[in-house]
Amino acid sequence: MSNQPRAEYPRPQFVRDSWINLNGEWQFEFDDASIGTKEKWHKGDKAFSKTIQVPFAFQSQLSGIGSNEFHDIVWYRRDLEIPQSFAGKRILLHFGAVDYLASVWVNGILVATHEGGHTPFHADITEALQAGTNSLVVKAVDFSKDVTLPRGKQYWKADSASIFYTRTTGIWQTVWLEAVSANAHLDKVKMTPDIDAKQIEIKYEIDGIDANSTSKYQLKVDISWKGELVSEDVYGIRSGTGARKIRLNDFNDHGLGGWWSPEKPNLYDVTFTLLVDNEVEDVVGSYFGMRKVSIEDGKLCLNNRPYFLKMVLDQGYFPDGNLTPPSDEAIKQDVELTKAMGFNGARKHQKLEDPRFLYWCDVLGLVVWSEAANAYEYSDKYVGQFTKEWVASMERDYNHPSIIAWVPLNESWGVPNIQIDKLQQQHALTMYHLSKSLDPMRPVISNDGWELVTTDLFAIHDYEWREEVLAERYSSKEKAVHAMPANRRLFVEGFPYQNQPILVTEFGGIAYKKSEWEGWGYSGADNDEDYEQKLRAVIRPLLNSGVVQGYCYTQLTDVEQEINGLLTYDRKPKIPVEIIKAINDRK
Repeated sequence: MSNQPRAEYPRPQFVRDSWINLNGEWQFEFDDASIGTKEKWHKGDKAFSKTIQVPFAFQSQLSGIGSNEFHDIVWYRRDLEIPQSFAGKRILLHFGAVDYLASVWVNGILVATHEGGHTPFHADITEALQAGTNSLVVKAVDFSKDVTLPRGKQYWKADSASIFYTRTTGIWQTVWLEAVSANAHLDKVKMTPDIDAKQIEIKYEIDGIDANSTSKYQLKVDISWKGELVSEDVYGIRSGTGARKIRLNDFNDHGLGGWWSPEKPNLYDVTFTLLVDNEVEDVVGSYFGMRKVSIEDGKLCLNNRPYFLKMVLDQGYFPDGNLTPPSDEAIKQDVELTKAMGFNGARKHQKLEDPRFLYWCDVLGLVVWSEAANAYEYSDKYVGQFTKEWVASMERDYNHPSIIAWVPLNESWGVPNIQIDKLQQQHALTMYHLSKSLDPMRPVISNDGWELVTTDLFAIHDYEWREEVLAERYSSKEKAVHAMPANRRLFVEGFPYQNQPILVTEFGGIAYKKSEWEGWGYSGADNDEDYEQKLRAVIRPLLNSGVVQGYCYTQLTDVEQEINGLLTYDRKPKIPVEIIKAINDRK
């Protein structure tokens, strides 16, 4: 087994065989005096004084540094050796995520800049390479105290407190190289299932097609089901973009065959082969799931049937890696534990999650609400930064069947005056309609928790712990939508409730100390028996409501000073998972 951190392939929905993982030890330097640019550190001939384990941010223990001090400018350096097998090909350098501004040089040549702490980017570095050893330098600039920056739960003060946690600066997801054809290669695909028409639509973009060339370009699409080829098509290509709809005649239209759901996470494998003059130029492996999310007569449906969501709030923090999971096994374990406790979904909270998490949700069967990492305050600059990052995150994750809802805003973060400020209302409306324009097949929640404007799902946050109060509050739609948990109106004036499905998407948060440190929750328990009874008291009224169509319990794990997880921070169940599953199963 490799000792290289996070050695697995980082982008499981777009797989090429010809790649090199660049995680591991890099040289590293803090640049608090901002001298690096002046002294031309980007040229790569300066040896930095520290080392760091990429892809872990310097604030994490797994980075080898583990400092929570403010250092908003950091530099990375390492040597690159390009293998002989890459000769004659274009070389692409990929970054999963760098927080927040990134500049990248190869042999002193600027090859990429990127803004956005949670979204991927890449650069073609072919022309910057030289024979033998190459230098790769990355400068990352964070804005740790800027509350208008899309940051999620990263705190702008020195120490974690309340609902905010340790910051992340610099590289925090995998870095890798891949080799593609010098002639043309597949750049992206967008796959949209339609279970009613029994077809998959595939939109593709191909880089390098010369419209004036006499060459013959073709895209071959092979679709397999459980190892058996079910569709094989070859299409002539005349431009860099196109779309095809492929009918899948083999699966059962009653949902007993190839449809995807948490109970039956069926996936089709697909291989894309780009041919130029009948020669193979590029091969990409992927997969898709046939499933449908819809709202029918006020009911949330999965695959044309009402579906009750039992989700858990998952913040994606780890005690040694912070925002970066320590291993692929740790990611898989979180999904497995979530399912073992009787949940069918996760609401990823204030984080664009690692693609490997979404992969395991696709494979093992767990629905996901994908939520942006929000800013805390509003500004014109924030609008531009946030919108750009949200669009990129939707593009990255569109193909994952596990994602069934988009959540651009949460609890009025970034729009704190939305109830009275028309600009902030328009921003929330813009994010709703922008999301719908990019993806009409998934519901969009305009402002999860309260102060909703136009929205597909009516998502309520309610940390009431008394069973009788919850039972009464959710005994009718009228009572539910006019309740004021946390003393907040659930909708903005002018945007009344319009029979959307009602879900309680944060609740519970029961503190139960099973670790060495003190912490907090929204209510508390004294022992295992008390904890079980209090879990039942908050979950039972939502299951029995008849009005509520789903819930999201806070939360999966303890996180730093919060001890309101079902699991400790190191993923140990506070009570047996079988008991929690029985509660979710009404037993």
